[in-house]
Amino acid sequence: MNRPLIIIYTAIVLDALGIGLIFPILPALLKEVTHSADVAPYIGALTALYAAMQFIFAPVLGTLSDRIGRRPVLLISLGGAAVNYLLLAFAPSLWLLFLGRAIAGLTSANTAVAAAFITDISAEDTRARRFGLMSAMFGIGFIAGPVTGGFLGDHWLRLPFIAAALLNGCNFLLALFVLPETRKPTAGRFDPASLNPLRPLRWALSMKGMLPVILIFFLFSFTGEAYGVSWALWGHDVFGWNGFWIGLSLGTFGICQTLTQIFLPGPVARILGERGAILTGIGGASIALTTMAFTHHGWMVFALMPVFTLAGIGVPALQSLATRMVDDTQQGRFQGVVQAIISLSSIIAPLAFSAIYFSFQSTWPGAVWLSVVAVYTLAVPFVLMLPTAKRRVEPA
Repeated sequence: MNRPLIIIYTAIVLDALGIGLIFPILPALLKEVTHSADVAPYIGALTALYAAMQFIFAPVLGTLSDRIGRRPVLLISLGGAAVNYLLLAFAPSLWLLFLGRAIAGLTSANTAVAAAFITDISAEDTRARRFGLMSAMFGIGFIAGPVTGGFLGDHWLRLPFIAAALLNGCNFLLALFVLPETRKPTAGRFDPASLNPLRPLRWALSMKGMLPVILIFFLFSFTGEAYGVSWALWGHDVFGWNGFWIGLSLGTFGICQTLTQIFLPGPVARILGERGAILTGIGGASIALTTMAFTHHGWMVFALMPVFTLAGIGVPALQSLATRMVDDTQQGRFQGVVQAIISLSSIIAPLAFSAIYFSFQSTWPGAVWLSVVAVYTLAVPFVLMLPTAKRRVEPA
């Protein structure tokens, strides 16, 4: 593995570790700041604010990375995240917490720039494997983050947020002094209209064959939100799991998912093609979710993990295919659009899955997993519309 890839993967791990550090502590911080026991509405509002800002500004930052280079935009993003964590660490009032999340969402382009960076330095036949490794690195950081955050939070409630700010500071220095630039700034007059948040979305949707890609990204991200909403509730309602078993199941899932994304996307994409790899991921997830919907035995959840985590090969394969359909000069713009679509799904999907879960909670909690299968099923026709040959799509 070459040095630039090691650096960008390290940056992704540190980024995910910082996010995971605050994950178990945020409710307690909100209780301290608001002096209220019911903080669920505040968590929902903070999450929605972050996603909304990311939806608006991720395409702009992606476009800027094509114009001025990857490193400056990554530095802006890391700086915004550090400011957010510092505000969370020291904010005495609720409005400062909201300000911090707004800044973090506005400057959040880490994933989009990292994906564009990997595209810049990777041959087409290695992208599925490298995007799989990118997802795995994020998974490793996110597995370690909550455990570390919980430990630090037991010593001082604000300590995880300071640690997250320090990690982002390390990331900033790494990008500033070590990470090479992979996209030279574009010469010529700067068009302020390129900063219109809707312009990259219109550009992506105007390209022949790109609508199915955008819809699949949206639907895949949509399904991912179901687990954050329903997993803990379902485990408690169906199996009587306590916090330990819920954590163990999520940790097992995270480990299996990471291993899947490290070892499988590249080989499966080479053997079946990217479209076949995406369908394999959908099939594995659907089999596992359908079984989970009807099971009353907790051990079956653990037995299904290897099949369940086959879903992890779908997104890297889709990313690899999509980057071939976009010109090299527009990769940052496209990755920003993808990040915006993912943000949009993270606003809508939790509301949908929570409504479904609470509608069936008293009679059949597992029904929520069939709704996830239904969303995957909606994606299948769009997957079949994807190109199989190596070609670029030109603007309509």
